[in-house]
Amino acid sequence: MNIGSNAKARTGVATLGITVALMLGVAGCGGDGNGEKKPTAGTSASRGGSAPSPQEGQSAEPLAELRGPDGLTLKITSAARDSGGFLTINAELKNDGSHDAVLSSQLTGNETEIMKNGQSFGGATLVDPKGRKRYYVLRDTDGRPLTTAGVQSVKAGDTVPVFMQFPAPPEGTDELTFQLPTFPTAPLKISD
Repeated sequence: MNIGSNAKARTGVATLGITVALMLGVAGCGGDGNGEKKPTAGTSASRGGSAPSPQEGQSAEPLAELRGPDGLTLKITSAARDSGGFLTINAELKNDGSHDAVLSSQLTGNETEIMKNGQSFGGATLVDPKGRKRYYVLRDTDGRPLTTAGVQSVKAGDTVPVFMQFPAPPEGTDELTFQLPTFPTAPLKISD
């Protein structure tokens, strides 16, 4: 591996870390504007017991479940708009197969700008059938897709958390079709 590849890998990891930190920061903001935080559906009333799971606050029933190649299953756990005009999809990619599954490069999509940034879920799209519009994964100023990146394979029995960020469709558009290369399409309702 040469120095340029190392620098690119470190930059990608740093960007992913910053993106996750920003998402957690935004998720932690709440309250009524008077400095008081109101409890949310995912907040536990008791202080004892186990720590909250990372998926707490999301419905137990997935919004969509797509079965892909090599025993892979993508369960979409939330699809929510935020105040910045984005739609963030959170999902779990599980390998139900008996052997490790190598992710297809097709998941990255076929756009040159995204492909040069390595393995990602940049090939995902949302389709608004009524508005006849397709939404692509957002990119940062360096052309990197705002998705989970760097996942090359999933070990048998393992689950990997995945996110993808899109421009939010207009208010009132709540039913979309989710598309990810190598997986079947699935209807998706925005869970706001």
